[in-house]
Order: sequence, then structure tokens, then C-alpha cells
Amino acid sequence: FKSAFPNVSILQPLDLQQPDDGTNRIFVVSQKGVIYVFPNDTAATQEKVKTFLDIEDKIVYGGEMGLLGLAFDPDFKNNGYFYINYTAPSQLRSVIARYTVSKTDPDKADPNSRLILLEVLQPFENHNAGQLAFGPDGYLYIGFGDGGSGGDPFNNGQNKTILLGKMLRIDVKNTQTGLNYAIPPDNPFVGNTEGIRQEIWAVGFRNPWRYSFDPLTKWLWVGDVGQDKYEEVDVAEKGKNYGWSIMEGFHCYKPSSGCDTTGLTKPIWEYGHDAEGGISITGGYVYRGKKFPLLYGKYIYADFGTGRIWALTYDSTRPAQNYLVLFTQKNISSLGRTQDNELYFCVYNDGKIYTLDYLDGTYVPEEKPDTFGLSENFPNPFNSSTAFNVSIKEKSDVRLEVYDISGKLVASVFNGSMEPGKYKLSWDGTNYPSGVYIYQIKAGDFQDSKKMVLLK
Repeated sequence: FKSAFPNVSILQPLDLQQPDDGTNRIFVVSQKGVIYVFPNDTAATQEKVKTFLDIEDKIVYGGEMGLLGLAFDPDFKNNGYFYINYTAPSQLRSVIARYTVSKTDPDKADPNSRLILLEVLQPFENHNAGQLAFGPDGYLYIGFGDGGSGGDPFNNGQNKTILLGKMLRIDVKNTQTGLNYAIPPDNPFVGNTEGIRQEIWAVGFRNPWRYSFDPLTKWLWVGDVGQDKYEEVDVAEKGKNYGWSIMEGFHCYKPSSGCDTTGLTKPIWEYGHDAEGGISITGGYVYRGKKFPLLYGKYIYADFGTGRIWALTYDSTRPAQNYLVLFTQKNISSLGRTQDNELYFCVYNDGKIYTLDYLDGTYVPEEKPDTFGLSENFPNPFNSSTAFNVSIKEKSDVRLEVYDISGKLVASVFNGSMEPGKYKLSWDGTNYPSGVYIYQIKAGDFQDSKKMVLLK
């Protein structure tokens, strides 16, 4: 985990996007109401950072409020349109607005080009969600939290006559009477006579802070922030109900037991508010890049409170599998995906953008080992990080785990499928005490274990 742009700092970064316009620029959203732009270059300096749009005078900022999300129009290269999500003062509300790039400077937005698409009143200051994302169908998906406070006091998550606690889907290319957008004709509640809002795509969310589409499967992955005990990952589908506030994760919430789950879609994964989990999920992306073959096809996401980064495997036919990638202890507010499908991580508390990095070495797919194998870790003894060489003879489900001397599992280094090849994996022991540890691999019928010493 290293700084992607060591010489660039952005105050309270909440979102990172890169448009498909061939310019290879990075756009970062600051909660205070500013979007910054700079070259996607490790050597970029603070002098290269330009203010793309400043709407500090239009927002209310603090806590979970501010400028929260950015999405570029699929045809941004030609029309210059982009969309933002922010909270506005006076009568507290969420605003979804379209702006246009300046005709004279591609690094500047036209501040007078604002077109408000949608405004939704917010009863409390939290659970505003914030993400905007265009789907593969060209429609804009807008996630709204339940309106805030705690425990969904107005049961907004299950009330289909309002937009809070929902995933919306709108057509920004067209308009219809009374709206600056149109309702897609195949939205699930189009034509209903019960007062259900026709913008709704899916219901039952608490605070879908970050969500994204997998460009390969077209699935919509949602990280929904939990209440007291559980964070959840959903794959959101048309017309489905994801349970809040009847359920939190896989568990009854209101009531706390014996809840009626009829018609509810459970998450594909949850994690607890415990020593191995966190307190606030930051949804991410299914990794489709080339730099980290081990992560390909896995959903990479994080926890804002603990800084853990996980990789989740799910194919709809088997239960999801999850393993820890890194324990960063940083406040990861958002992930960003570049046009070549590599990932960046926005860290709220230090204003930096990070990326994953190999400790040492990489996957070597052209080498096809004759046997399974696990090398001695290096260095050993070690302070902080150490690496393991793994040989995989044939495609296998592989687990590499670390145990303390009493036999207690302390870390899962890898848990997933590996193609034949040689791999170098790493373990960061920064947050573990000095001592002797056992690392063990299981790959098909092969099993091996070795000792290592962590010294601080």
C-alpha cells in the first residue's frame, strides 16, 4: 500500500474518477465542495493540481455532508457533461446536478452551467450516501440512504413512495413532463397506481455509500453501511428488496428476532463490528486490471474505520469467499477505478491517494511448476513484512494462513483459486506482537507448514 501521488495532497478526498476521454487525468472530489484535476502520473506535483469546480458556496459541509460524488457522462468526451451529488443548506436536501466543462479550458468546469436534476429532502444530517454511477445501459444510478438518525425511525427503507433508502435509475439523455430527466420504461415500478416512485430500481438500503458496476458481468455491487453490528455487500438487481430496516445483514433488526423475511433479498456477504471486521464499509470495484492477477475477478472493498482491504469472490452459484488483502489502519473513504481497470484508494484523514503494491516479486504465469511448493519466508526473522513463494502445479483452491504458536488463526494471507504458476505473496505483521508464527498452505491435497519469527 503506497502513495500513488506522493507529492499531491487533497483535503478530505471522498471520490476519485477518471473519464473515458483519452486525457489520462484524475479527478478527486473534496468533501468541502471542490473537484480537483491533475495528471495520472506518479511524478505529479501539487503545482499540477487544478481546481476543476468549486461549489463551496452551494453546499453544507461536515460530518456526512458536503460534495459527495462525481460521475462522468458516458459521452463526456463529446458533450462535456458530468454529474455531482451534494448536500445543500437551508432546507437540508441532497442535490443531483449536471455541469458542463468550459468550452475554453478542459481543466475547468463552467460554473454557470448547473442543471439541477433532482432534489431530495433529508430529515437528518447523516446517511446521505453520495455515489453516482452510470450503468452499462447508459442510465444514471443514484443511491440514497434512509434519511439518517439511527434505526430508520420513519421506516424510509421500506417505503416505496419516497426515494430515501433506495437505488434509483434515471435517463439523463431525455426529459419528461415536469422533470429534467426521464424514467426508463423498464424500471420495475413504471405504471404503478400505488404512488410508488417510478425512479426506484431497488429498495431496502440503509446507506449505500459506494457502489459500482463490474464491466464484465454488468452486476451492480453495493456496499451498504450497517447499523450496530453488521456491514453488508449486495449485488443489486431490478425490483429487489435488500431488507433494511427489517434486517441488518443476514440478521433480524426490526424486530430483533422472528422478522418476516418474505420477499427480501439477503446480502452476498456481511462482516461484523468486531476485532476482525470494522465499523463502516467502503464499497469498491470488481478488479479487472492486469497488475494483480491474484485479485482478478474479485470484489475489492474496504472498511473506513479500520482500514482493512478485502477481496471477495462470488459467482452466484456458490457462497461468497472473503480474504484479507491488507490491514492499513487508514480511513479509506472511497476507491477509484482508472480506464485500464486499476484501483486507487482515497484516504480521508491524510489527504493522500494510495494504490496496492507488491512487497516483492509478482505472479509469473509462464512458469508451470512440476510440483506444489511453499518456500521459506524471506526475510526471516522479519520486522513488519515478509514474503512467501508459492508453486502451484495445477488449478487449485488455495489457502495460505498464519497461526500463532498456540494454533490460533491470526491472518488469512490468501483464500481463493490459483492457476498453475509461481506466486509471491506477502504478510504485513505490523499490528501483531513479536513471536513465533506458523504459516500453512493447503492446495488441493497438498499441505505444508513452516515457522517464521516476527521481531520488533
